[in-house]
Amino acid sequence: MMSPPVPSSVPKPIAPSPAAPTPDPLTHVELTWIEKRIENWIRFGRPAQAQTLDRSRRIVSFAPNSIFAFVRWAANDFGTVVSRIDIVRAVAPGEAYQTLPFVRPGGEILLRADGWPKVEKVLQHVDAVEAIGVNGADVAPDHWRHVHNRLIAGHMPRAYTTERHHAWLKRRECEE
Repeated sequence: MMSPPVPSSVPKPIAPSPAAPTPDPLTHVELTWIEKRIENWIRFGRPAQAQTLDRSRRIVSFAPNSIFAFVRWAANDFGTVVSRIDIVRAVAPGEAYQTLPFVRPGGEILLRADGWPKVEKVLQHVDAVEAIGVNGADVAPDHWRHVHNRLIAGHMPRAYTTERHHAWLKRRECEE
């Protein structure tokens, strides 16, 4: 007995796929300011762009590898609910990152402090860095990791000096 003929399969033309959307290279941070309720702000950093959404909200965006400090504070009728500072390095598309509320897609968290006493210590350290004429966004990422680790261990971090900063600039120059 003969089997029925197998229909010839005619390959269907493949429709060209639309070009994949280019991933957004920026890291977006949503800032909210509702007096005495929610206060999210950038302590330092150089935004590549900014967009105002309404009177109390805006979005600031950072280029890959830029560093910024994101402060979050919230309260209710009984007092402070959240006090937090994160110093973050914006990542490039495809690079691994850590998620963080109000930060899209996320970033490399160099320093994190929770609770007002620790947040205050970090802010004082940022003030000391700025007092020597260095913007916090230009500080060596390793220094922010150092500050994080020392605070977690309950120790005082070493001061960031102009000598350390110049060494960082030289090291970065050699890496490029």
